[in-house]
Amino acid sequence: MTPRDPCTENHGTPGTVAATRVQMTEVVLPKDTNKYGGVFGGRVMELIDICGYLAAVRHYRGNLVTASIDHLSFHHPVKMGHIMCLYGQVNAAFRHSVEVGVKVISENPETGDRRHVVSAYLTFAALDELGRPAAVAPLKLETAEDKRRAKSAQKRRELRLALREDGGK
Repeated sequence: MTPRDPCTENHGTPGTVAATRVQMTEVVLPKDTNKYGGVFGGRVMELIDICGYLAAVRHYRGNLVTASIDHLSFHHPVKMGHIMCLYGQVNAAFRHSVEVGVKVISENPETGDRRHVVSAYLTFAALDELGRPAAVAPLKLETAEDKRRAKSAQKRRELRLALREDGGK
């Protein structure tokens, strides 16, 4: 029997939210922690960015750069030896960018208890081979949840654009 390979199995119809879903798992090692035994926030942010990129590149198969990461508020610490589970997916595709949502869960390997650590929304800009904005195909919304997330993403995008026009004030 051939072992299951989540990297090569079907992730859904290309262009759909399902096709962009990513799950990453990391154990928190001593090098990742502060003096209190909790993971550095910057390490969590790095993993969020990687998870977000992987989801985005599953929709736009080209050059992508992180354009923004919305506000992060950590709800619970992740302790050394615990498992970090990251879940990401594209929420919406715009003319030259995509919004990705990433959720981070901490799992205690001894008890199996899981806690929501942080969620983030990232915007990735699509670029052509010369570094200019590139067109992104529309995202196919198959479920009511896909449509709800896309509608919320559109509202967040409007807010981000308004803040950018206001100079971030």
